[in-house]
Amino acid sequence: MTDPLLHEPAVTEEAEAATKAAVFNAAERLFALHGFQNVSVRDITAEAGVNLASVNYHFGSKDALLFEIFRRRAAELNRERARLLHEATKSGTPSLRGVLEALFAPPLRWTHPANERRISIQFLIRARSEGTAEMREALQHDVSHLERFASALMAACPHMPRETVYWRLHFCLGMVHNNRFAEFDRLHHLSGGLTQESDVDGLLQQMLDFAEAGFRA
Repeated sequence: MTDPLLHEPAVTEEAEAATKAAVFNAAERLFALHGFQNVSVRDITAEAGVNLASVNYHFGSKDALLFEIFRRRAAELNRERARLLHEATKSGTPSLRGVLEALFAPPLRWTHPANERRISIQFLIRARSEGTAEMREALQHDVSHLERFASALMAACPHMPRETVYWRLHFCLGMVHNNRFAEFDRLHHLSGGLTQESDVDGLLQQMLDFAEAGFRA
């Protein structure tokens, strides 16, 4: 007969993993919707339906939880970009449009109302303006993923000065970071309803056309 006590550690580990995931997901959602300063540890644990001590137990602190969400989602986003960049560059001379699509498409597709990562991109958008000191440090200095894009753009535009490539990559990133939901609302009013944020493919083509023209100039 199997001793039921032998199964207790596995059950505990599973329950702890579920609690940690519930805290992570609740925090991501609340921070994305309400802002980093407007959400308390009590708000997070109430949303997750767990003990008040769960945040400190599993993550150490509220700021550490924030950084873990940021770190994980940024890594997921950049893995998607890296995969697309590999496809655009594997045949030799990179396709300029392919490189730009690898940069634009993943975050843009995350904004789609039907995408389960919509909350994640809202969180990352907030991180740029409301993030902790650790997040700001990472955003400022962790540029390895952007170095790969800069190199690919230089290969796709061999006659363009390196300085110009860096500046135009910077402008492209500005397009990505300006796709906040409030900006979409303003554009919708400005255009009289002609523009729709849910038309992700259409928006992607507009961004690609604009950016490609900038690198061709």
